[in-house]
Amino acid sequence: MAAQTKVAVIYYSATGITYQMAQAVCEAAGEAGAEVRLRKVRELAPDEAIRSNSGWQAHHLETQDVPEAQIDDISWADVVIFGSPTRYGMIAAQLKQFIDTTGPLWAQGALVDKVYSAFTSTATSHGGQETTLVSLYTIIHHWGGIVVTPGYTDPSQFVAGNPYGASHTSNNGEIAPDSIALGAAALQARRAVQISTALKKGMAG
Repeated sequence: MAAQTKVAVIYYSATGITYQMAQAVCEAAGEAGAEVRLRKVRELAPDEAIRSNSGWQAHHLETQDVPEAQIDDISWADVVIFGSPTRYGMIAAQLKQFIDTTGPLWAQGALVDKVYSAFTSTATSHGGQETTLVSLYTIIHHWGGIVVTPGYTDPSQFVAGNPYGASHTSNNGEIAPDSIALGAAALQARRAVQISTALKKGMAG
């Protein structure tokens, strides 16, 4: 019997929008038969900045029990799915800082041939969703990883409209991810698990 596919969902979220998408990814990956870890990256913002935004403060308290990501979570995983809000068309500094700690794994070749994917959210329409995902995938190319996206592999994607990864426009954190965004996140998770499982079977065969 083939070993269960292991999925690490590693995300950053300030007010909870990206966190909600991460939960949808975890649920779908679990339903696809994977063992799943949900991990948040370490917060870098000072406490006074967090306290100055009620939504940020509330989410910070809400997710105190979510474990912080360690590079061992990437070592453990067959599939790594990153989530980040957009910051000027790129990933948040908190996620980038975590990724910058993976140098020892990269040097050992331990990041090669894993399946990777990513999802994002923005405050406004056309706020850099695609550039955020593509810039993150550039990192994966350096790692020698296998990028899996939702593409237009399901009719729902012609509604969701982002082939690079699930995305959502939150209107500055006021609009929670809708069924379209959450459905795209679930599709993406299922594809990542399915492709990783098929690759492992092929290698075993």
